[in-house]
Amino acid sequence: MSSTQFLNIIITIVLYSSSVLYIRFADKYNIIDKPNHRSSHTIPTIRGGGILFYVAILLYFFISGFQYPYFVLGVSLIAIVSFVDDIITLSSNLRLPFQFIAVGLCIYQIGISIDDLFIFLPLLIVGVGFINIYNFMDGINGITGLYSVVTLVLFYFINLQEDILDARLNLYVLMSVIIFGFYNFRTKARMFSGDIGSISIAIVVFFTGVILIKELNAPILILSMLLYGTDSILTLIYRKSIGEKITEPHRKHIYQKMVHELKLSHMKVSMVYALLQILINLVVFKFYNADLNTQLFIIFLAIGFSISLYIMIFKYVEKTQKKLK
Repeated sequence: MSSTQFLNIIITIVLYSSSVLYIRFADKYNIIDKPNHRSSHTIPTIRGGGILFYVAILLYFFISGFQYPYFVLGVSLIAIVSFVDDIITLSSNLRLPFQFIAVGLCIYQIGISIDDLFIFLPLLIVGVGFINIYNFMDGINGITGLYSVVTLVLFYFINLQEDILDARLNLYVLMSVIIFGFYNFRTKARMFSGDIGSISIAIVVFFTGVILIKELNAPILILSMLLYGTDSILTLIYRKSIGEKITEPHRKHIYQKMVHELKLSHMKVSMVYALLQILINLVVFKFYNADLNTQLFIIFLAIGFSISLYIMIFKYVEKTQKKLK
């Protein structure tokens, strides 16, 4: 057994032990998500299990000799605020400044200076929007874990080919997501990721994705979040059009409608999203080093496909609802 394999086993043991300790901690201090009429779960469930993702980032930071310090500082700031929010709900006015600081530190770590205002500022706004959209994903069992695995695996294998990032960052985070999935990918989840998990993993995806796009000149990598991104943006537009407050919890995402209106299981819906995204990611992996025109053509086709799929499923669900009434 090599020293790397031995270290990976130790990391796995530490992460699993952390999950056991956190369950006891959350039970003791009542960090529990109690269901309401908008919830997709029916029993009280431990919240904040995604703290494992942050633990994985810290393990990487210390083992790597303190690589990516600004990134880790940004993740730490937002992880602490998000964990507090999992315990006592904080106002968006308090959360947002920390989110902007965290994303700003990540962008600086990527190598984009605040002096490059016309790049830094739009990326900052997109980054904060991205982590908040990602945070909405923790709505049904399995979807955050499976979707994160699918996305991070794509980045991991591209990075293996190109050697741009320290591969251990994605590897350790992947290990933590898989362990989290053991508790979450169930009919009755043992834990939810909570804000600390969703936002921590979102920053990892954002950080890794932007670096790869920048270094490889590969905008096609935005398709690594195509299905969920389309669902989120079109759902937001729909909710705005019917006069809903977009900051309030809801069941308007297509994956939520598939569970609540079509009565499909959480696991089936999560698997459908993951499998479709895998097919898209295979195309991304094939063409990420193609010329820019080819990448833009594929992006255009893929977005068109995703929007069409959303509209088709949305209309089918609406039609099914009318029949039931």
